[in-house]
Amino acid sequence: MRNKKVTFITQAGVIAALYVVLTLLANALGLANYAIQVRFSEALTILPFFTPAAIPGLFVGCLLSNLITGCAPMDVVFGSFATLAGAVGTYQLRKYKWLTPVPPIVANMIVVPLVLAYVYQFEGSLLYFAFTVGIGEIISCGVLGMVLLNVLSKYARQIFQIEEHQLSKI
Repeated sequence: MRNKKVTFITQAGVIAALYVVLTLLANALGLANYAIQVRFSEALTILPFFTPAAIPGLFVGCLLSNLITGCAPMDVVFGSFATLAGAVGTYQLRKYKWLTPVPPIVANMIVVPLVLAYVYQFEGSLLYFAFTVGIGEIISCGVLGMVLLNVLSKYARQIFQIEEHQLSKI
C-alpha cells in the first residue's frame, strides 16, 4: 500500500523541479521573460488534470523560477500567484479535457501585463501586453500543454498512480 501523503509531496516536488529546469532552458534561449514569453514550463500547467499535487508543485516551481531568473519581487509574487490561480482553475476544469489550458492562459493574460506595465514600466498598452503574453501562453499551455496532456494520458496510471476507475475519465 502506498502512502498518499508521500506520493503527493513527491509528485509536487518533481513537478516544481521540472518547472524550474524548463524555465531555465527557456530563459537561456531568451524566451522566459519580457513581453513575449514562451516558457516551456507553462506546458506543465495541464498537470492538475492528472493530480492535485501539481497545484503546489507549479506554484513553488514558478516562485523558484522567478527568483532564480532575477525577476522583480512584485513579479515573483504576482507571477507565481497567476500560476497558482491557473493551476487551481485547471484542476476545477479537469472534467473538460480541452478546457484545461484556458485558466493559466487567462490568469497570465490578466496578471502579467499589469506586472510588465507597472513593475517593469515597459512602454506599451495593457492590451498590447495581454496580446503578446496571450500568444506565448497559447503556444506554451494551449499547444505544448495539450500535446503533453495527450502523451501523458497514455501513461497516467503509471506516472500519477491513477486508479483504474479514474482512467475512464481521461
